[in-house]
Order: sequence, then structure tokens, then C-alpha cells
Amino acid sequence: MAAAPVWSVDPRTGKQREQVAVEATAREVDATVRAAHAVRGDLADRTVRAAFLRTAADRLQDAKDQLVEAADAETALGPVRLTGELARTCYQLRAFADIVDEGAFLDVVINHPDDTATPPVPDLRRYKVPLGVVAVYSASNFPFAFSVAGGDTASALAAGCPVVVKAHPDHPALSELVAAVLRRAAAEHGIPEGVVGLVHGFEAGIELIKHPLVAAAGFTGSVRGGRALFDAAAARPVPIPFHGELGSLNPVLVTEAAAAERAEQIGGGLAGSMTLGVGQFCVKPGLVLAPQGAAGDRLVKSLTEAVSDTEAGVLLDHRMRDNFVAGVAERAELPDVESPVTPGAGGEHTVSAGFLTVPAEKLTQEGEYDLLLEECFGPVTVVARYEDEDEAKAVLSRLPGNLTATVHLSAEEAAGEGRGPELLAELTPLAGRVLVNGWPTGVAVAPAQHHGGPYPATTSTSTSVGGTAIERWLRPVVYQGAPEALLPAELRDENPLGLPRRFNGRLER
Repeated sequence: MAAAPVWSVDPRTGKQREQVAVEATAREVDATVRAAHAVRGDLADRTVRAAFLRTAADRLQDAKDQLVEAADAETALGPVRLTGELARTCYQLRAFADIVDEGAFLDVVINHPDDTATPPVPDLRRYKVPLGVVAVYSASNFPFAFSVAGGDTASALAAGCPVVVKAHPDHPALSELVAAVLRRAAAEHGIPEGVVGLVHGFEAGIELIKHPLVAAAGFTGSVRGGRALFDAAAARPVPIPFHGELGSLNPVLVTEAAAAERAEQIGGGLAGSMTLGVGQFCVKPGLVLAPQGAAGDRLVKSLTEAVSDTEAGVLLDHRMRDNFVAGVAERAELPDVESPVTPGAGGEHTVSAGFLTVPAEKLTQEGEYDLLLEECFGPVTVVARYEDEDEAKAVLSRLPGNLTATVHLSAEEAAGEGRGPELLAELTPLAGRVLVNGWPTGVAVAPAQHHGGPYPATTSTSTSVGGTAIERWLRPVVYQGAPEALLPAELRDENPLGLPRRFNGRLER
């Protein structure tokens, strides 16, 4: 059977633009993985791979105009948003190059023999080594930052792992362009092009996760797709780590005091966050707990005005548009659910932003209203009006894991008075990032960042954004009693590479 063609599609019209590639066969996936596996030694030198990461960032920036044009044609996200996302992607590559140069991620620990200890301590030397080939599954909504050159790829390469990327079908032409840029950057440092493999097609994605030379995987996408790959990774004869970001409701709790203090400001901020990027952010606030009463009414009024002024937008593809229109219609049909601004179809190819309201009491018991506790991808949120704090806490207790959880407090509560500390403690078990008086959209690339959370937000405790994302692709190994001459340079007493390390219990920088 001939392989199916891969087309670039314009989401503004739903029409095919050009044939980009063909779906990879099992044999082609095998060849791509084996080419990546063969390149592992070429990434062993930290100096070389740090230079490769910086060159990759430079070459992506050099190709900015071509890349942004291609990305906009396939995603309709707009040049401004895409230019910023490309800049973020380049910054991330350079940040990982700095991490590689520093070397702290290797976690070097050396213990000399100590016969006086109980039990005696032999000569032990520990550090971390790369896992091997990493499979990266691109996201639809971030064609740069969570795709071919995104955080999974950057962190894997920084760890010394070649990658094979399964391109997202929403931006195949862009994926080919970015992969070509990365390969050219690799060639400038004598690294074979197999260091960044690229395959297209659903079946190719299945073959990739099953391949015996794939040592780990990173995924950003739906709960259904991610869970299927997660299960496949666990069911292999040799299971592998699967770091998946699957879905998140990102709850927001607005206290009565906060609403009384600044209802209009909160309503306007919520509107901006839930409609940003046509609601296609994994950290979009999808559930808001707001108080009943006059202050809560003011918040809803402000939200209504702001969302009503939001223009219809284009989603990433027509399948997502159909799912959004059907999803909001099904939710709006539930008894006691109201639509102050009705979300749904904005035109033949667009969607209109809106939000739903429901008494919070409906969400405290298992039943048909559980649908409102599921993520709906697109520009919509659910505002649950609570009678008292106990009712709000009852809703929170039913939520699954999330990437983020937010609380809006009054000035007095934020100063540590009243229930502020207790509410922060209530949210902490729900998410990997807890915000106070802010909005979750916008994930800074910073050393302290954590982009992950309890299942189903992610399938592991790791982050896909920030410097510690590199830890996903490493494993520790310890050498016991090895002669100095046999040890890797990272573990020798004289520290020829100048690495930060813990030497006989003392931290050396």
C-alpha cells in the first residue's frame, strides 16, 4: 500500500495548500531511529553540544521571516504571536546551552573510602548519563516552543540525547523547515543530521514509541492520545519513561473579599486570559469559582463586557473547531447552566468566545455536571458561583491534577491575614504551579519554572519548561572502586572539567 501524502492545510479556509511529505512506514521509522542512535557519541562532548544549541538558535533566528510565514499559513496564530514564540524557542535553546556549559545537571558526587563509617563506605563516584534516543511528539498549539525545536528537543539534546520528532499534522511544512535548520546547525559542528529525525503520520507515532532503541518519550497533547502512548510505553518488553502533558482545567478561586475589592479588574483579566490565542493554551483558566452576591455579579458583568468585545477567531484546525462547537453546546444544554456570552461557531471557519455559569453546588456531586470539569479546548470558561467557602472547597476536592491553580485574594488576605495561607495550601496538591493574584497563561522560561502537575496534567513529576526539564533524559550511575585511570573525566579527583560537585560531603563550585 502506498504511503498517504501529508498536506499543509490552511485553517482559515480548511483547504489543502501543498503536499509536504508522505507518512513514514515502519521501515522508515526504524531507519530514522537507528540513524539517531548512531549519533549518540557525537553528542558526548559538552562543549560541542552547547555550541550546537547556540548555533541552532542563531540559525532559527536567521530564518525568522520564512519560518513565521510558514507557521502562520498553517496555524493562523498570527505573525506577532509566532514571532514571540520563535524568540522564546531560541532563548530556550541558548539557556540549555548555558546549563550544559555549567555542568551542574550532571549531579557529580564523590565519596572517598571511609573505613570508620558504619557500615564502611567504599570509593563511590556518581553522576548522570544520557538515556539514549528520545521520541518527541509535537504539540498543535505551539508550533515552535513545543514542536520540532521546542523544549523537549532542546532539553534532550542538552542532555546528550538524539531525538526523533513525530511532526504534528497541523504544521507539517513548518516542521520540515525547522528540522532542516537544526540539521544544518548540527553539520556546522560535525554532528550527523540523524541527530534530529522527523517522521509524519499516526502509525509512525505508534511505531516510534514501540521501537526498541527509543529510550524515552516526551508528549504534549490530548488526554486520549497521550494516555494511549503512555500505556504503549509501559507495555513494551522494556518499558521506558514517558513524560506526557495531557490536559488541564487550571482552576481559579476568587475569594469574596477579592471580588469585593476589585471585581472589574478580575473580570477583565479573566477575559484576556481565557481568550488569549483563541483559548488554545494548555494553561487557559477553564473553571472559575466566583462568589454569589453583588461582588460576584460585578465580576460576571465585567467578564461579559470584555468577552463580548472579543472578535471571533480561527482554531488550529477544523477538527478542533468541530469539537469546540459540539463541546460547548453539550455543556450549555445542562439544566441551570446559563450563557451570558454564548460560545460557539463564529462563522464557517471561526469560533466566538463565551462563557457559561452554573451554581457551584451542581459540581460538588458526581453526575452529569462532571462534563463541566473536563477541559474544553478553545475560548470558553465555566464560572461556578459558590454560596460559601465550604462549597468552593467541595468543588476543588473533586478536581483532577492540573498544570496550574490560581487564587485571587484581597490585599488583606494576600498579606497573610484571614484564610489566605489556608487557601494556598488547599490549591497546592492540585497543580504544579500555584498563582496568587495573577493569570496562568504565559509560562516563563526560567530556572525555577515548573510546567507539569499531578495526573492527568502530566504523567510524571517532571517539568517540560525550565532548566530542570533536562533531568527527564538522564539516569544516575555510580562507579565503585574504579581506578582513577578508568574513570570518566567528570569523576576524577582533580576535576579537570571544573564541574560543580559534592566532594566528600562538601559542595564545591
